[in-house]
Amino acid sequence: MTLPDKKPAFPIRLRGWLRQLASLPEPPEYDYPFARSDIAMLGKVEGGPVLIDAQTWDEMLLDGYSESLAEQTSIFGQQRLHQRLAGGVADPASVERVRALLAAPADMARLQQAMHGLRSVDMEVSAPLFGQPIAPPPWWRRLLLLPPLALLLSLAAALLFAPLAWFGVLAAWVVLMLLQVQFHDCCKYWQRSVQTLQQLLLAHERLGALATPFTQGWQDEARRVGRLHRHLTPIRWLKLIPLLSEYEDWFVLGDVRRYFRSRVVLLRQLDVFRRSFLRVAELEADLALARHLQAREQFCWAQALPGDARGLRFEQVRHPLLPAALPLSLALDGRGAFVSGQNGIGKSTLLRTLGINLVCARAFGFCHAQAARVPLLPLYSSMQSEDSLAGGESLYLAELRRAHELLALAGSTEPALFIIDEIFRGTNHLESISAAAAVLHTLAARHLVIVSSHNLVLAPLLEDCLAPWCVRRDAGGALLLAPGVLQATNGIALLAERGFGRQIEDKAGRVFDWLSTHMAQPADCSGVLAPA
Repeated sequence: MTLPDKKPAFPIRLRGWLRQLASLPEPPEYDYPFARSDIAMLGKVEGGPVLIDAQTWDEMLLDGYSESLAEQTSIFGQQRLHQRLAGGVADPASVERVRALLAAPADMARLQQAMHGLRSVDMEVSAPLFGQPIAPPPWWRRLLLLPPLALLLSLAAALLFAPLAWFGVLAAWVVLMLLQVQFHDCCKYWQRSVQTLQQLLLAHERLGALATPFTQGWQDEARRVGRLHRHLTPIRWLKLIPLLSEYEDWFVLGDVRRYFRSRVVLLRQLDVFRRSFLRVAELEADLALARHLQAREQFCWAQALPGDARGLRFEQVRHPLLPAALPLSLALDGRGAFVSGQNGIGKSTLLRTLGINLVCARAFGFCHAQAARVPLLPLYSSMQSEDSLAGGESLYLAELRRAHELLALAGSTEPALFIIDEIFRGTNHLESISAAAAVLHTLAARHLVIVSSHNLVLAPLLEDCLAPWCVRRDAGGALLLAPGVLQATNGIALLAERGFGRQIEDKAGRVFDWLSTHMAQPADCSGVLAPA
């Protein structure tokens, strides 16, 4: 048997050594912490619909949910997840990819390893890629080698020929220092952006080299991205000489020249950088969703109802951030819901559970439930209005401002979902009921509204548009959500449980009995909110 001729090992080792010299070192296992504004930047600069406003985002605890989704995920995947939560509608291709990833744990591990370096980057680059256009480098950037050359020639002349050439040395040195002072901060900041882009291109190239169903068709683009990565980070020959490499920036303006060169590369290949960003971010976001669902005991793929559907159905729905929360079921058909229940039984938690699952269904196509049929609609809420000493706004004024915002949103042609908890707490009982009935009835005329309140008289007032539901416990202590209105309140009983004393409890009871004779639920109030 004839053995094949062995190729010389030295050229191969040399090529590998030079390739390592131009590439990035393997980053450590570290997830850089980004500010909320950085994570939201992609949605801000790329544009697109915003289906959740800032107050709803906070009230639905979506920052906490985003963090749970984004474990082991870089800024690229985090930005894409945030963008989809805020305004995306589940893409069927993405849903199928997440399903396939759940069925292929080995491929998930390979993809995650290929994108490992992305987690160490410390800059977000969606702003320069998708935001305001980058200014082209100045024309004189091509002359940046002249000051170092002048310094070298004048130094040689001063040492060999003319002492007066020291003035030329001084002049060239001053020019070098001025350029360094002028561009030092820009270069350092931009260098971090370039390192982030390097990791992005490197991850894209590695993904294209994987033979997985999730990266089919990436090969040609990955090769192009690999060439672009090497063009963005050319071999620095002065790194081979330790003494000179440390002074390259000062004497040869290495950092300034690399600054302008990389900006030119970005401007010329901007479309390639953008496609690479979106492709890698989308795949990483789907990978994060697959890991998230993999760790869940229960979830389902939501069935989408038409956008104008006035209803929804959840079976055994749970809050994803509360593992110990008890599951509940709710079915609405044609009307919204008026939810009542005793103090502390979990009405607000129920509203947040419904809200976050509605957002998940719209953005990602799944819910934390046994089954779900929901409309994929924008979601707006009012749950945590507070007074503001600095802004000079009382609680009732804050509630009025938010109610006005919700009515303005409801005035659009698109249907939406509204989740409201204890509206108008900041005024007296009669005015609270009156204002709440007017606002809720107007919202529910065209949109699906889910509201909870201790003002039980609202239930018959709004029965034409909101079906009454009550959160209660059965004989065994299990939590139930059943049709109907709360019958036995517990506000007075809690006075005794909290140690207010028998005297306070007795006085409160007598006042309650007296008020009940004057403010009992009316037998018929169906015409109160009818058109005048």
